Amino acid sequence: MKNIMPVQNQSVEAIKPHFHVVEEQLSIKHLENLLKAQPSPPKLVGADGQEIIIPDSIYKILLQAVHAMALGKAISIVPQEQKLTTQEAADLLKVSRPYLIKLLDQGEIPCIRVGTHRRVRFDDLMKYKEQRDAKRSQFLQEMIDISEEAGFYDDEE
Repeated sequence: MKNIMPVQNQSVEAIKPHFHVVEEQLSIKHLENLLKAQPSPPKLVGADGQEIIIPDSIYKILLQAVHAMALGKAISIVPQEQKLTTQEAADLLKVSRPYLIKLLDQGEIPCIRVGTHRRVRFDDLMKYKEQRDAKRSQFLQEMIDISEEAGFYDDEE
């Protein structure tokens, strides 16, 4: 696999999504089916014939990555301690950079200063995203409940 990078040499470039080409789609789908149907632990076989069993934790990550790629999605593998620029963090949250800066200034998301630049830890960003998504879901459910009580929303059609 040519796109695997060692974690100790991790750079910001490694967090960019990898898009597969259309020609790979059939191979990716076939690989997904093989991984899902695997009754015994999967193995990697080297060019010299040496076999190594894939640990369960890596197997789960591989299956998730292959499944996402089979659906045509881009994937990124990011170490939790990875520090992101404000633009990278904004892109991951799908918000503007100025809005992200506002969140950092308000203390909603912790950040680290590197000289005059801010860096956001990936795991801090994901914690914020999970909390934000949970609040959105709760708010949406409250809106549905209010609409149902008022007779404006009927989920049975």
